Amino acid sequence: MDFNRINDRLTVSGQITPEEIAILAEKGFTTIIDNRPDAEIGPEHGSETMAAAAQEAGLAFAYLPIVPGQFTPDLIAEMGRLIDEAEGPVYAYCRSGTRSTTAWALSRAGNLAPEEILKQAAGAGYDLSAIAALLAR
Repeated sequence: MDFNRINDRLTVSGQITPEEIAILAEKGFTTIIDNRPDAEIGPEHGSETMAAAAQEAGLAFAYLPIVPGQFTPDLIAEMGRLIDEAEGPVYAYCRSGTRSTTAWALSRAGNLAPEEILKQAAGAGYDLSAIAALLAR
């Protein structure tokens, strides 16, 4: 399991397993956001399986699937709300972590300087320079 720390509130990665959710709880995460559509994976990693594992570990769980390239205003707003309202550190995942990072970045546009958003993403290993113009709007 990768720990690509964006900042104190958010860490992202690629797909995790149900067994790894207990590790996330031990590390102090309070909320898991699943950004991977169920259609991309089998039921062993589907949102229902992951939600059950999160509940067993005492973590909040949100299923907010992102189809590649489809970042709607509602999805962006919901990603921001989930992070902002979480009681502690959030762990979000998708296939590689890029969609989770992009959704976070777009949710911060207008509230955080574009340079800072890009810096935090890059510090976690994600190059979001392709959306720099969107972050400046």
